[in-house]
Amino acid sequence: MNIVILGLSITSSWGNGHATTFRGLVRELNKQGHKVLFLERDVPWYANSRDLPAPAFCQTALYTSLKDLQRFTEQVREADMVIVGSYVPDGVQVGEWVVKTAQGIKAFYDIDTPVTLAKLKRKDYEYLHPNLIPKYDLYLSFTGGPTLDLLEQKYGAPMARALYCSVDPTLYYPEFQQTNWDLGYLGTYSEDRQPPLEKLMLDAARAWPGGRFVVAGPQYPESVKWPANTKHIQHLPPAEHRKFYNSQRFTQNITRVDMIEAGYSPSVRLFEAAACGTPIISDYWDGLDDVFKIETEILVSYSAKDTLRYLREICKSERKMIGERARKKVLSHHTAAHRAKELISYAEELMTLDGDHDSYDFGVVI
Repeated sequence: MNIVILGLSITSSWGNGHATTFRGLVRELNKQGHKVLFLERDVPWYANSRDLPAPAFCQTALYTSLKDLQRFTEQVREADMVIVGSYVPDGVQVGEWVVKTAQGIKAFYDIDTPVTLAKLKRKDYEYLHPNLIPKYDLYLSFTGGPTLDLLEQKYGAPMARALYCSVDPTLYYPEFQQTNWDLGYLGTYSEDRQPPLEKLMLDAARAWPGGRFVVAGPQYPESVKWPANTKHIQHLPPAEHRKFYNSQRFTQNITRVDMIEAGYSPSVRLFEAAACGTPIISDYWDGLDDVFKIETEILVSYSAKDTLRYLREICKSERKMIGERARKKVLSHHTAAHRAKELISYAEELMTLDGDHDSYDFGVVI
C-alpha cells in the first residue's frame, strides 16, 4: 500500500509518546513492503530536539502551515490510505482537507482516545470535531473495549477498531545492567497523574529511606517535593529507555484519569518495560487483566503499602519470573509487527465491506 500519515511527530520524542508509536508502526509497515510518507508540522519545540530527523524507513516531510500542507495534495489524493493522528496542529482543518482530497481510505488514528472523548464532551475541538468523525472511513483507537461501540453508536464512526500502542523487540529486551534503582518511573509530568505517582511511589520512597527510586520525564514543576532517595532525570531519550528499564528491580506504571475511566488503554511504557523483562507495578483499570494476568504477569498497587510489600517481599527468582512471563505475552501479542499487520487487516476488512477489495493487494508478510 501507499500510505500517507499526518502525525504529531515522528522526528522528535521530546515530551510525547506519539513518536515512539509512529516509529515502530511505520518501520514495520516498511518491512512488510508498504510505502509511507509521514507529514509533520514544523514547530519550534520539536525542531530543537529532533532525535530522529530523517527516519530510514519512510519518507518524511515538514510543513509550516495549512497552506503549505497543500504542497502534498497529489500524494494525499493518490494514496491508498491517509491517516490523520490525534493532536495534529489544526487537526480539524487538516482532517477536513484530507477527507475532501483523499481518494483512498481515510482514517483517524487516536493515540489519546480517552482524552479526545473528554475534550469532545467539553466541546473542546482542538484536533477533532464530532462532525468530522463520520467522514473518516476508519477510526483507529488506542482504547479498546466499550469505547469502540461508543465511537460507532454515539459519534457515527463507520468503523472503529483498536490499534493499541506496541513495542519494537529489537530495541527493548533484557540486557545486563547494574541495578541502580529499586523502583523507577518514566513519564512526562501530568497534573492528573501526579497524585497517584505521589501515592503509589513517592510516598513509598518517603517510607523507605533505604530504597532507591528514580523518576524520568520533563515538565515537572519546581513545586514537586522529591524525596531525598528519589532522583529526577529531566529527559530520557528513547535510545536510553532500555538501559533505564534494565537498571531497575521494578518499574512503576501510572495511568491518566481519562484512560482509567475508559479502561482498555495500555500505555506504551507497559509494553516497553515488559519487553525488557522488568516486572511492572501498576495502578488498576478495567481491561488491564485482558493485557496481562494480574499477580503472575503484572503487579497491581493501590497504596504505598502495596508498593513497599512488592519491593521488600518478592524474592529475586519470583521477580524474574513475573518479568519473563510479561515479556512472553508482549512478544506474542503486542509488537509493532502485530500492529502493522492489524492495520492492514482493517484496511482489507473495510475494502471488503465496500465491495472493492479485489482492486487492492494488501499482502502481508510477518
